[in-house]
Amino acid sequence: MTLKILHRPPPVDDTERPVPRWAMRLAHALPLLLLPSCLWRLPFALHFEMGQVQDGGMPAYWLSVPYVLGLSLLTEVIAILTIGLVRGWGEVAPAWIPVIGGRRVRPMAAVVPAVLGGLILTALFTAFPIGGDRHLTLFGVIDSVAYVNGAWKALATVCVTPIAAWGPITIALAIAYYRRRSSAVAVTG
Repeated sequence: MTLKILHRPPPVDDTERPVPRWAMRLAHALPLLLLPSCLWRLPFALHFEMGQVQDGGMPAYWLSVPYVLGLSLLTEVIAILTIGLVRGWGEVAPAWIPVIGGRRVRPMAAVVPAVLGGLILTALFTAFPIGGDRHLTLFGVIDSVAYVNGAWKALATVCVTPIAAWGPITIALAIAYYRRRSSAVAVTG
């Protein structure tokens, strides 16, 4: 008996044109790729520092709990919305959505926010090491976070590093969506 753990592509009639297998797999893997980062964040809401050496104090619980939970939830919701770039509900708005339900989604209405979001995510989560435990980021030069031991640092690296791929993956999926949808418009239009 073989286990089927990989997602099968949707039927061809779910989308106007077939979705490349790589795009389907990547879109469905994205929420799972970001999950370790979301889970890594959760203990911070309860002021558990996950082995980090902190100089300043933590914010009050009434602020940290909703902020961290909201950030983790928002991250996963946006990652799940990326699946719309490979599914039929990204081409025709679901009927339950007020005003636009049942209408075709114009390709650029999905591509422009996806590419802009991907560029913003790439800028936010890209850091270039410049030596001396310092990194160049969108926010300037920052010092690396210190950890009480190498195990905590390794765990942090494993959990947080995949989030850097979020922006480039979103851009790649948006380009694949645009190519698929624009060639479908040229064929039917």
